[in-house]
Amino acid sequence: MLLGLELGPLYEAFLREKNIIIRGMAHPFLFSQTETSRQEMSRFDLLRIFGALPVSPTNMYRLLSRKSFVLLYPGGAREALHRKGEEYKLYWPDQPEFVRMAARFDATIVPFGVGEDDIAEVVLDYDDQMNIPFVQRWIESMNQGVIRIRTDMDGEVGKQDFHLPGLLPKVPGRFYYLFGKPFETRGMDILKDRESAIEAYSRIKSETKSLMSYLLKKREEDPYRSVVQRTVYQNSWGVSTEVPTFDP
Repeated sequence: MLLGLELGPLYEAFLREKNIIIRGMAHPFLFSQTETSRQEMSRFDLLRIFGALPVSPTNMYRLLSRKSFVLLYPGGAREALHRKGEEYKLYWPDQPEFVRMAARFDATIVPFGVGEDDIAEVVLDYDDQMNIPFVQRWIESMNQGVIRIRTDMDGEVGKQDFHLPGLLPKVPGRFYYLFGKPFETRGMDILKDRESAIEAYSRIKSETKSLMSYLLKKREEDPYRSVVQRTVYQNSWGVSTEVPTFDP
């Protein structure tokens, strides 16, 4: 989930195989118009091309009211910009607001897990950078004037500055995706009963953790996990051939 690098293949696969456009919810920083942000975040233009919008209650409301397919990472920037040693950890807020929003439109929530091989290792994270005076000033300048989200929250997900972690490239592995059992909100008392919303939220989070744990375990059984092995396979059977993976 580092920097959301797995999103491009996911968007493309849904469009190619299902003819579905997924509308992602992204940090407002990626849509800011400052010169610094345009230069630093131009690599994320693909998200906007595929119809991503700044994450906000208003945009969520609009998309769900139009029956759009919405992709949301509840952990947001805190997960995408994780620190060293925090791979595959979830940092979801305590409030179940996205569940309540989905219930307002009888939307179905589909948990999914990503068991990717990070294609880069974090060697200089946010904490490291904030201890370097000139880098700290650069981060503060880059975030100046950017719309803040979750400023009313404490803990890990609140007040996360946008920054670019220092990365060390690795030999590419493989991205793994697994979708869980759909969670129907129709007919539930989530809007009226906050305890029901919290219970549903906990179930969805638990399912997401289970999916990720499963993928992290099963990827060890993938004979084509290495990019070298996949390249050899496609050279033998054709570049467009889908490369097999582990048995479920």
